[in-house]
Amino acid sequence: MSTQQNNVLSVDDALSKVPALTLMFWFIKILATTLGETAGDALSMSMNLGYLLSTLIFAGLFFIAVTTQIKAKQFHPFLYWATIIATTTVGTTLADFATRSLGIGYTGGSTLLFVLLMASLGIWYKTMGSVSVNTVDSPKTEMFYWITIMFSQTLGTALGDWTADTAGLGYVGAALIYGGLLILVIVIYYLTNLSRTLLFWAAFILTRPLGALVGDFLDKPVSSGGLALSRYSASATLMVVIIACILIFPQRAGKTSNH
Repeated sequence: MSTQQNNVLSVDDALSKVPALTLMFWFIKILATTLGETAGDALSMSMNLGYLLSTLIFAGLFFIAVTTQIKAKQFHPFLYWATIIATTTVGTTLADFATRSLGIGYTGGSTLLFVLLMASLGIWYKTMGSVSVNTVDSPKTEMFYWITIMFSQTLGTALGDWTADTAGLGYVGAALIYGGLLILVIVIYYLTNLSRTLLFWAAFILTRPLGALVGDFLDKPVSSGGLALSRYSASATLMVVIIACILIFPQRAGKTSNH
C-alpha cells in the first residue's frame, strides 16, 4: 500500500470519533442512561449531597470527560461511553434541580429543556450546516455534539418524571410508552425514507426517559412503585454489564461524511 493511501486511512481513522450505530450501541445507550439515573440519585439522595452540589460534581466530571474525548485523536470505546455516562449523570441531577429545587415542576422543566435542546440543534445546524452524527469530524462539531447530547439527556430525565408522576402512568407504564415509541421509530426507519438524522435524534432522546424510568423503578421505594434496590449495587451492576458489553462486543468507529 502506498504512503499516500496510508495517510488517507490515518486521517479517516482520526476523524471517526463516535461509534457505529449498531444494535449494541443502542443497548449500551439504554444501560448508560439507566446508570445515570441510579448514580445521580445515589449522590444527590443516598449521600444527601443535594441536587445543586451533585450537579456541580457531575458537571466537573462531564467537563473533564468531554475535554479528553475531544482531544483524543481517534475513537476509544471506553472514553466515549464514559463521556456518555457523564452526560447522563449530570443530566439526572440537573433535571432534578430544575424541576424540584427551582420549583418549576416537571412540565416547566421539560418545556425549558426542550427549548434548550432545540436551540442547541438550531445553532449547531446554522453554524455547521448539518446535525448529522456523520459530520462529527472536528473539535467544533464534536463540541456541538456533546452539548446537544447533554441537553437531550437532561430533557429525557424530566420527561420520564413527567410521564411517570404528572401523567400518573407510573414507572412501568411510562417505560412501556417510551419503549413503544422507540419501536415506532425503528418501524419508520425500515419502512420509510424519513430523514435518518431526525430519526437518530428521536431515538437518542427517547432512550433517555426509558433508561431513567428503569433506573427509578429499580431504586425508588416500593410505596412509589419501585423495587427499592440499593442505588450503589444497582449502579455497580450496570457498570459491570456495560464494561462486559464493550469487551465482548467490540465497538467500531462510525464513518464520517468524508468516507
